[in-house]
Amino acid sequence: MRYDTLIIGQVCLDRNTDFDGTIEETYGGAALFSGYAFAAMGNRSAVLVKRNPDSIDLSAAYQRCKSITILPLDSSESTRMENVYFTADRERRDSRCSSVIDAYRPEELAGLDASICHIAGLVRGDIGTDVIKAASKIGDLAVDVQCLLRCVEPDGHMTLQDWPEKRELLPLVSFLKTDAAEAEVMTGTEDRIEAARILHDWGAKEVMITHNTEVLIFDGKQIYTAPLKARSLAGRTGRGDTTFACYLGERLHSDIPDALTRAAALVSLKMETPGPYLGTREDMLSYLSTYYS
Repeated sequence: MRYDTLIIGQVCLDRNTDFDGTIEETYGGAALFSGYAFAAMGNRSAVLVKRNPDSIDLSAAYQRCKSITILPLDSSESTRMENVYFTADRERRDSRCSSVIDAYRPEELAGLDASICHIAGLVRGDIGTDVIKAASKIGDLAVDVQCLLRCVEPDGHMTLQDWPEKRELLPLVSFLKTDAAEAEVMTGTEDRIEAARILHDWGAKEVMITHNTEVLIFDGKQIYTAPLKARSLAGRTGRGDTTFACYLGERLHSDIPDALTRAAALVSLKMETPGPYLGTREDMLSYLSTYYS
């Protein structure tokens, strides 16, 4: 079967401590937030998801996302994350990773077919160069650099470190997603527009840089931006994952400006409620009409 989008990445166990001391234990990860967004927009999507089945119930994780195809892979451990948020907008946080999955292997992608193959791991080591090269042969390659820059230190804390293979692999990438901090680590500049130009010059065909105020796209010809207009930040976690997934799904049939604006509208709506996006395409279009006309 050929999917519109194939997500490669794990569901993780999150323990979130909010700025007011509230503690929540829940499922998380780029593959979770992306899967819900892809499915809500009407895409035929699958997730090649790795976890320890004793600690993560994938049926429960995706129970409100019936239209996605789950392709489970077993691992000796599941990824576990602990986040402590210091501000109400969740922009400042301390994150630790206490366990990681077994690395994906190229042979685990055998026989899969998709228009877009979306790399959506969580930390360096989840998805190596060999798997990225294999994924690029399945369909247009979409990469969220989070899992290539975020390194787990011996005490579990995570640091952002540059991607050593970026010059080798960026020419394979059709869609690249970073946030502002990741873009600075990779390019050395705080200027998001300049960073997008550099990443495109290194080979990525469409570069997305997310920020708490807007989403930016550069395709080598023009800079496109769309503002975020959420009325609440209760669901800030998963912002970038949701944005990128919606954009990728819309790019299958729409131009950059339309795909970008829909992605900004959908993630603005998603951020008003904790957890993955549980609305519909019609909800996104209504929000778009109200706040982006």
